[in-house]
Amino acid sequence: MPRTTVAGARRRPAMLLAAAAASLAVGVAGCGSADEPSAESSPSASAGTTTEVLGIRDPWVKAADHGMSAAFGTLVNDGDTDVTVTAVATDVSPMELHEMSMKDGKMVMQPRQGGIVVKAKSTHVLEPGGDHLMMMNLKQPVKAGDELTFTLTFADGRTQTFTAVAKPFTGAQENYEPGHGHDQPTPSMSPAA
Repeated sequence: MPRTTVAGARRRPAMLLAAAAASLAVGVAGCGSADEPSAESSPSASAGTTTEVLGIRDPWVKAADHGMSAAFGTLVNDGDTDVTVTAVATDVSPMELHEMSMKDGKMVMQPRQGGIVVKAKSTHVLEPGGDHLMMMNLKQPVKAGDELTFTLTFADGRTQTFTAVAKPFTGAQENYEPGHGHDQPTPSMSPAA
């Protein structure tokens, strides 16, 4: 074989490789531009979606035929900043964030001012006799086994939904702050055995 043919043969793969690389670069550049946001960074890609702000372990609801009920569970904040729950909602009733507080020598239930703060890298328990998500004036009975959907609203405007199963209860009696809800003890608020 003549020497020029061997040299030409050696240059041909290098030229083909360079041409392929140029074609690939043009093809990639044609797929998008710097002026167009990607789906991950586009505000419209995440607008209107519910994100998980907190984990919610073992959510449950007190079964009740009428009147009031409550939702319980453990709020888990795996993030690096504190999270404040400012409101809760469900289709079954109006709702409030509640706490138990000492008033005139007895524990009474009242709205929790300032929301429920879940510290960074920690948990916050919602339980009978403590903080809870209060369901006021049920629109329909909540039977054992029913699954209810709740929406939490946070101080930064984000929302998150979760589902909780209703259970029958027996247990401690709780009083409402005078002028709020009932002045009489509420039905019991701990899970049945």
